[in-house]
Amino acid sequence: MRFGAALSLCTACIVARAGAQIEEPLADSVRSALSAAVADSAPPRASFDSIEERLAYLRWLGSASQRLKRRKSESATRVEFLEALWYESRRAGLEPELVLGVVQVESAFRKYAVSRAGAIGYMQVMPFWSRLIGDGDPARLFHMQANLRFGCVILRHYLDLERGDLFLALGRYNGSRGRAEYPDAVLAARREWLQAIGAARTPLRR
Repeated sequence: MRFGAALSLCTACIVARAGAQIEEPLADSVRSALSAAVADSAPPRASFDSIEERLAYLRWLGSASQRLKRRKSESATRVEFLEALWYESRRAGLEPELVLGVVQVESAFRKYAVSRAGAIGYMQVMPFWSRLIGDGDPARLFHMQANLRFGCVILRHYLDLERGDLFLALGRYNGSRGRAEYPDAVLAARREWLQAIGAARTPLRR
């Protein structure tokens, strides 16, 4: 399905207020690395080194699912989303609660949210990324795992670009680098998720 057709068929699309990532030149090595990072389409299957890690993950999943219930009422849909978000955030070396904060601020957990700038889906990914590092079809960004994969890879890229400065990386992700409103909102949402999930968190390893 072409992108224009996908948008016209998406009658339930809700306009998001998020900003927009700015298209910047990428070095060939960076483009290749990012392309490889989004290319694997395998389903998100968590693996663990110990039973303790698996139990911590299941506690995380249960706590996060409970908190997300008011935004996603259907249990299977909610769990599928959280499993994919956990997998994609950890795959990119990001804290799942940070990614939950980004999704909360960017799209309020709406799969078909579209911003006025054209950013798509849960993590409000700009269509130009599908051309730069994907298969060239921006309609694919409406797919849950693809959207989370792109969003996490892009945020990881910006975090590396900003030498680990989360404030600047979040600003760059939103197209508002140097301004506080967006990073402050995401970090506040992250704190809410951390407080809600608490001891259920699993350690993050890269």
